[in-house]
Amino acid sequence: MEIDRKNHWETVYETKQPNEVSWTQENPKTSLDFISETHLGKSAKIIDVGGGDSKLVDFLLEEGYENITVLDISSKALKRAQKRLGKNADKVSWIVSDVTEFKPETSYDIWHDRATFHFLTMPEQIKKYIEITEKWVTDFLIVGAFSENGPKKCSGLEIKQYSEMEMENQFSKSFKKLKCIAEDHITPFETTQNFTFCVFEKIK
Repeated sequence: MEIDRKNHWETVYETKQPNEVSWTQENPKTSLDFISETHLGKSAKIIDVGGGDSKLVDFLLEEGYENITVLDISSKALKRAQKRLGKNADKVSWIVSDVTEFKPETSYDIWHDRATFHFLTMPEQIKKYIEITEKWVTDFLIVGAFSENGPKKCSGLEIKQYSEMEMENQFSKSFKKLKCIAEDHITPFETTQNFTFCVFEKIK
């Protein structure tokens, strides 16, 4: 199961260009807004979970953030991002890992995940993910997942849809919801995907 998942994503990134996958965003505005609204400053430790070859890292570097980590199950996705960034790739930490098997070596001030969490459909995977965030996130958790009005599958895989309340309930033990928005993402194929996108603050 785990190996299949890794192979699935390696194949996706080997065979498809950014304009051929639904999650591509030219400007990840909501993510950038949410990160900036934490008011943590440019030295905040940020991890982009399931970042793949997303351009979020480009924008964060451009805005002067200094401690960025990008994690993805697909090494090919990360290589693509590194190639695009050129010399700037050296300013970023890159981690190839399935998020449910991720063993952080440091804590993170901001955990950002747009569209990885909804791929975890088994209770034990979700539990593992939440445990990692509880232990390793010090300040803010930003998670975007398909809403109940969003797709039921993505990239050929089943996903789990989240209403605002369901999302809040998953993380409520250690995180307080600051805000959630419903966001329509327009894919490169001009279709619309509806997301539940939330920011939580660690309860201290």
